[in-house]
Amino acid sequence: MGLSTLDISVFVVFFGIVISVSMFKSRREKTGEDFFLASRGLFWPLIGLSLIAANISTEHFVGMAGQGAGIAGMAIASYEWMAAITLVVVALYFLPKFLRTGIFTIPQYLEYRYDVSARAFMAILTLFTYVLVTISTVIYSGGLTLQTIFGDLNNVNHLIYGIVVIAVIASIYTVWGGLKAVAWADLFLGSALLIGGAITMVIGFKTIGVRQFFEANSDKMHVVLPKNHPVLPWTALVIGLWIPNFYYWGLNQYICQRTLAAKTLRQGQLGVIFAAGLKLLIPFIIILPGIMALQLYKHDMIVNGELKTDAAYPLLIKELIGPGMRAFIFAAISGAVISSLASMLNSASTIFTLDLVKRHFYKDASEKTLIAIGRVSTLVFVAIGGVIAFFVKDFPTGIFTFIQEFQGFISPGILAAFLFGFIVKRAPRKAGIAALISSVIVYSLLLVFFSGYKVFNPISFYLEPLFRGMGFEGVPRIAFLNRIAINFVAALIVMGVMRIVSPLPEPIKMPVREEFDMRPTPSVLWLGLCVVAITLTLYIIFW
Repeated sequence: MGLSTLDISVFVVFFGIVISVSMFKSRREKTGEDFFLASRGLFWPLIGLSLIAANISTEHFVGMAGQGAGIAGMAIASYEWMAAITLVVVALYFLPKFLRTGIFTIPQYLEYRYDVSARAFMAILTLFTYVLVTISTVIYSGGLTLQTIFGDLNNVNHLIYGIVVIAVIASIYTVWGGLKAVAWADLFLGSALLIGGAITMVIGFKTIGVRQFFEANSDKMHVVLPKNHPVLPWTALVIGLWIPNFYYWGLNQYICQRTLAAKTLRQGQLGVIFAAGLKLLIPFIIILPGIMALQLYKHDMIVNGELKTDAAYPLLIKELIGPGMRAFIFAAISGAVISSLASMLNSASTIFTLDLVKRHFYKDASEKTLIAIGRVSTLVFVAIGGVIAFFVKDFPTGIFTFIQEFQGFISPGILAAFLFGFIVKRAPRKAGIAALISSVIVYSLLLVFFSGYKVFNPISFYLEPLFRGMGFEGVPRIAFLNRIAINFVAALIVMGVMRIVSPLPEPIKMPVREEFDMRPTPSVLWLGLCVVAITLTLYIIFW
């Protein structure tokens, strides 16, 4: 299906407005604080919409919708609904700790609580994951979406064109204005993706019929699945899913950067609670359309005899949405990708510039130099990500699974280090780096021996006699989220042993930013409780 004149016009006008406004609002960035943290002046609507825009990408429109159309069904909604509860905890517990210290980056907090090695190791792990995994997969999935809607899936040049368009637009305003440009762009992009997703869902219901849809897909309308489910067993809801959620929303730089830029504690907390409320809507505008696509166009998803559900959402748009409305949906999905990519690029450059270059190699760098390093590194990272994106298509599992697997190496150790540091005041300084290193080692072993991926079968084969002797049929497969939970517990055990063996003589005194407005707001607690209550109600309805 080719681009119509209307499609092209809407796309150009929409992004022309987004780029112009974001660049105008960020035209006076003169210091590192201006460029990397938007002058620490963001208000709650910008923070909330920016959090959603940074989060929702083709990881969702391609990966999550694909999982919904595949074997997970509505159960994949737990990533969103449990995230809502997670955001409430982040607003009430995590955010005050970070804002009080005045940190620029999340790894910086580890240096205050533990030591510089913990900060450096987390920065390197995070940067490695952003550049080689997250940025590349977002660029790829964005290119795939544009290729599916407007191009030919068998023409690799159309994928390359999509990759270039996504990368160039995100780079323009991110390089120009840093976080402030990203946040203002997100105001438009976040609103567009919510509206566009809602329009797609409504048109899908009108085509199928609400009652007919739920009757035909009743087997996919459950959020609690058997404990032996290969993707999302109910056991993962107990521990496993909370770990990536708390890491992602509370300790992930490209998400947290806009909360660190809040003007006051009140603005930051209200912004996070606002995002929590919006998260409750996401399954309805992303997962349900994915299932609709399966019901309507299942035969079009079969490639070489195999069902390819990653194409579910873009296929629905291609086949169901008319040229006029399709142009807006196109802009909304493109905006979701571009917003996420811009946020990742900005945060990757922030970590590279402040946690690595300034902290270890160029301590006396001027503000002008720091901004220049941030801009150049942004261009380098998007170029690397674009090259890698072309090879992501050859990974044997879905895009959402690909991203999640790499998070397994770092999120359990990082979350363990922060939580242990929050709660156990006399945990030794070396406990932080120990948790981070053990997380990589333990998850590597779990991935190789217990993931069930065919590529590792020749290695896991050597454990067959051991487990058969224990009464198993072979080496058991451990679901991703259960592997995450095991890794998290292992990191806590390592830190607990270190606390017992060599506790600090007295708790560490954290720095305090005296001039910052830390006054609490009672309404934040009540709004947070409302979000939790609605979430629990949704679980009861879709049990």
